[in-house]
Amino acid sequence: MYDYLIVIPARYDSTRFPGKPLVDICGKSMIQRVWEKCVEALNAEQVIIATDDDRIIKHCQEKKMNTVLTSKNCLTGTDRIHEVSNKIKSQIYINVQGDEPLILAEDIQKIIKQSKANPSSVINGMANIKSSTDHQNPNIPKVVVDKKNNLLFMSRGAIPISKNLEFISAKKQVCIYAFPYEALNIYGSINKKTPLEQIEDIEILRFLEMGINVKMVELSDSSIAVDVPEDLKKVISVIND
Repeated sequence: MYDYLIVIPARYDSTRFPGKPLVDICGKSMIQRVWEKCVEALNAEQVIIATDDDRIIKHCQEKKMNTVLTSKNCLTGTDRIHEVSNKIKSQIYINVQGDEPLILAEDIQKIIKQSKANPSSVINGMANIKSSTDHQNPNIPKVVVDKKNNLLFMSRGAIPISKNLEFISAKKQVCIYAFPYEALNIYGSINKKTPLEQIEDIEILRFLEMGINVKMVELSDSSIAVDVPEDLKKVISVIND
């Protein structure tokens, strides 16, 4: 059994951007860029790409990246990691999204450090939102926490917002997570999305709805999630800068 295992869920049939794990970004695939950041944070033996697609498996094998083939029936990336947990045992599973090619190894290490300090909690990253445009963007989940950075709610809506509907300050989700084995097992024990998870299409909400604490950790705001093809232009601009 591992103490920590990084799992990168990668799905080819994304509704908003089909094939994005294999899209070329300045000479490297997106999934390779994410994997390279992960192996800066943890030994390559402890970094696995979980996918349901043979094209991604073939590409990763060519690049000597460890893979696990999962079913096509996983409701979310977290369900995919739960499936991995039934095959490869670890005390903590670190989930790094396969569509964050600018993720920092230092941020992954911060999540691991917080997981060591809070071994029974789910850990997730957050960062400051800098513009009202991002605050209004439904592709960016917004984070609301208590004074101890425990997650209260997460939404695609523009929260929090003033009475006059003005953006003052807010946090966004950074998609690095730490899942204790026990919490992940509870998450995967129901084969359906919970009500708020279904409405918001934010998978972390299932933990909240099932009574599992989620502690948020301040990370850098440099990462860009590639949800739609337009996001790719932003990533390429940063790499070429």
